[in-house]
Amino acid sequence: MNIQITARKFKAHDTLKEFIKDQISSLKKFNDDILGADVILSFQNNTNSIKKAEIVIDIPGQTITAADQTEDFKTSVTSATEKLRKQLVTIKSKRVSKKR
Repeated sequence: MNIQITARKFKAHDTLKEFIKDQISSLKKFNDDILGADVILSFQNNTNSIKKAEIVIDIPGQTITAADQTEDFKTSVTSATEKLRKQLVTIKSKRVSKKR
């Protein structure tokens, strides 16, 4: 699976990149057909410094997107991957029910 990480207006640390790769790789157990993932990290430079993570996953036939913004990148990524997990489970259950 190809995972591309884009950091806007800052340089992401290697520890953050490894955390993101681990989170995205954990989605493989919910759908084996994941072709690739694009992670976009952005930083709003205002008083409360909101950090946003947007994840786009490509699976055959469709693209799934989830985003979240909190005060920490790891929390944002974790929340976005949880949203993706729910979407992948829904897609998988729909495929199973159509086969029957």
